[in-house]
Amino acid sequence: MKFLEFDALYSDFHLSMSQKGNNNMKAKSAPPEEKVESSLPAQAGAKDAKVQTIRGMRDVLPEEYPLWSSVFQAVERVAQDFRYERILVPLVEATGLFSRSVGTETDIVEKEMYTFNDRGGENITLRPEFTASIARAYIEHGMHARPQPVRLWDMGPAFRYDRPQAGRHRQFWQYDFEVLGDGHPIIDAQLIAALTTLYNTLSVPVTIAINSIGEKACRPAYIKALVDYLSSHRSSLCEDCGRRMETNPLRALDCKEPECQRVLAQAPQIVDWLCENCREHFVKVLEYLDELEAPYYLEPRLVRGLDYYTRTTFEVMAKVADPSGIETEGEGIALAIGGGGRYDTLVAELGGRATPAVGFAGGVERLILAMQRSGFSAPPRPSPQLFLAQLGNEARKKTLSLSLHLRRAGYTVADQFSKDGLSQQLEVAARLGCRYTLILGQKELLDCTIIIRDMESGIQEIVDYAKVIQEIEKRFSRKDLLAKKVSLPPPLNNDMRKPDLKREEYLLKESFEKAEGEEIVVESESMSIEEITEEIEGVETDGEEKYGSGLKWVPDSNGVEYGDEEKY
Repeated sequence: MKFLEFDALYSDFHLSMSQKGNNNMKAKSAPPEEKVESSLPAQAGAKDAKVQTIRGMRDVLPEEYPLWSSVFQAVERVAQDFRYERILVPLVEATGLFSRSVGTETDIVEKEMYTFNDRGGENITLRPEFTASIARAYIEHGMHARPQPVRLWDMGPAFRYDRPQAGRHRQFWQYDFEVLGDGHPIIDAQLIAALTTLYNTLSVPVTIAINSIGEKACRPAYIKALVDYLSSHRSSLCEDCGRRMETNPLRALDCKEPECQRVLAQAPQIVDWLCENCREHFVKVLEYLDELEAPYYLEPRLVRGLDYYTRTTFEVMAKVADPSGIETEGEGIALAIGGGGRYDTLVAELGGRATPAVGFAGGVERLILAMQRSGFSAPPRPSPQLFLAQLGNEARKKTLSLSLHLRRAGYTVADQFSKDGLSQQLEVAARLGCRYTLILGQKELLDCTIIIRDMESGIQEIVDYAKVIQEIEKRFSRKDLLAKKVSLPPPLNNDMRKPDLKREEYLLKESFEKAEGEEIVVESESMSIEEITEEIEGVETDGEEKYGSGLKWVPDSNGVEYGDEEKY
């Protein structure tokens, strides 16, 4: 479904559901400052209409992608090092999966999910997060029968209808790590060790805010104490927190309103209400983190925004420069770039066996923002090793084939096959920083040779076409290629050594129409390939080296530097 169509469908669907009074699918009107411009296609003939991305969506441009690539590579490398296996979960799930797991009273379900009926009438949702989908896959595919714990990871886009801001978009990318089937506290510590390794790899300094929110055995007593405290300060709470007192009091601890923050500063702390098992689990997690020298601190009001969490919860804060430049020198500001925790009851609540689990998710856009503010520079894109230049259509076809064989041999190759001028192609090779340029013209085709030009020194050498990969290999000293069988390019067609003379006559007439005012005529029945070559070499071009190399070759295995007038 196109996003333009989906945006309209999303709005229409929620409007109709709100009119029906469906409490499970509440429509939320955007604040005046967030009024969304129409995304519908412009009427035909509207010259001033703009075609642009939908609000909250964005393009990642080629110049931005190196940072994204650095994140992708780092995530995959850490996943491999810590023995996580890749899983790919669907972009779309049944709406009930998220309402049952994330919680009907959470902001995600109440305000942020992209939910609609498909053409078959099924109520579906674009995934707002990964944990519920991975838990569903664990149940559906019987992963409880595998050796436990099962370590899984995924990465890709997710969707939330939220206010776009720096590092946050309605379509955003997440990387997600999950460990299912083991409740030992060391699993929590190992997960945190994996994510700190990830951020160290990307040169982002982080600290881990950590807390324990207990479980069903001890949480009710704390919730009662929290409600009693909040009730005594109800007049100072925002409207959302007043409502949360009745539906999900723990969510009030996550409120960011300044007045609520002042009230919550004196609220009871859940760690004081933990049962013996939860307290022991939390203490051991902290001991393991101490052993790992993980940079953590206790945050007693940290609860996270999802209902499925139990016991350990944590959030990753990046210490980065303030773009406003007003922070105290050397201090920086804290930027939340990810979080996670234990969810020991989720699998059972979704219909599976009782399975302890812990997971973590981070936002790619937020991480890239932290990388930029931390001064991270993506490694420059490596220059191509080889550039292929050609002169004439027949040479173009041969270099096209050669480029494939060079890539199969492990080399990076650049070209501009659509260009005819040699100087133009060499300028591109120099701009790209290529080490060598291989040049093939009409003369080289007939001689079954090719030119190798060193772009740094300007030295040029003619070599046998059939041995070009071996010659390139010598120059790069490719040990990895020496250890394997190299795929050689096919030899130039036999008709170049033993030509079809009628075909040669056609090519020569096309290539060299004039030589001192006279057309070249090839007596195809009598001329040999040597005579044809002599005829070509005797022709003076009109100043444009379009079909031949133009070089007077002095073959030398050590290479010969030619005079300026003879250089390419």
